[in-house]
Amino acid sequence: MPVTVGQIVEGTVSSITSFGAFLELPDGQTGMVHISEVADTYVKDINDYLNPNDKVKVKVISIDNSGKISLSIRKAKQQQMQFEENLAKFMRDSEEKLADIKRSQDSKRKRGYSRG
Repeated sequence: MPVTVGQIVEGTVSSITSFGAFLELPDGQTGMVHISEVADTYVKDINDYLNPNDKVKVKVISIDNSGKISLSIRKAKQQQMQFEENLAKFMRDSEEKLADIKRSQDSKRKRGYSRG
C-alpha cells in the first residue's frame, strides 16, 4: 500500500548523506529526510542522530509529481507528543468527572435519598 501525505510510518535508514538520510518505507518505496527535518535543534552532522539500518518513525510531508517522498522525523515526534498530551488531558478530565459523580452519589446516600 503506497504511503500518503500526513501518514506516519516506520522506515529503515538505508543511506546517509551530508544533506539527509534515505529511508526504505514499509511498501518498498524510498523517501528522504532532509537534515532540517531530523531534529528540533540545529543538526550539524546527521550521523550524530542516525545510523544505517536504524528504524525511525517518520511523517510523510510531501510527494511530488515525480514520486519523490519527503519525510520528517521531527514532525512525527511532534504529532506523537501532541497525541500524548491530548490523551493525558482527556484522562485528567475523565478522572475529574468520575470523581464529581462519585461525590454527588456519596452525598445523596448520606442524606438518605434512595432510588425508585
